[in-house]
Amino acid sequence: MRLKPLYSSREVTVLTGLTAHQLQWWDAKRLLRPSVPAHRTAAGGFTERRYSPVDLFELAALADLRRRGFSVQKIRTVLETLQRRFGVRLYDAASEGGAVRLLTDGREIYVRTAGGQFFNLLRSPAQPLLAIGEEGTLKTLSLRLRARRKTGKTGRRIQ
Repeated sequence: MRLKPLYSSREVTVLTGLTAHQLQWWDAKRLLRPSVPAHRTAAGGFTERRYSPVDLFELAALADLRRRGFSVQKIRTVLETLQRRFGVRLYDAASEGGAVRLLTDGREIYVRTAGGQFFNLLRSPAQPLLAIGEEGTLKTLSLRLRARRKTGKTGRRIQ
């Protein structure tokens, strides 16, 4: 997939599966703000929010957490803990080769550091865990985007 410098809300909804209402609500609640926020125009309307590629991938990871059943409150805790405790954004923790890696068993969200330490972000992010043999049951967070379907001149999908 070729990345653009900025994505509209409509493009983000198509690529992540999130709704426009979710994007608007998450922006209002400061869960994940767009790189270019909406602002009032001279004509009295508003411009559209614009999201960077990093925003787009973070939204894909947030959508994955929501599909796995994690509440917005728990997701906010994860985002704040990643920033405060580990000094990284969600994108850094969910992508390959970073200083920390996010993992989940479907009930909890963990971080594995490059040094091999495990932390439970929802219960005790300051206390390292002793992990013995259960790492195979943990899944990494998905940063996958939906493939956009191309349309021809007639507006019909090309498969």
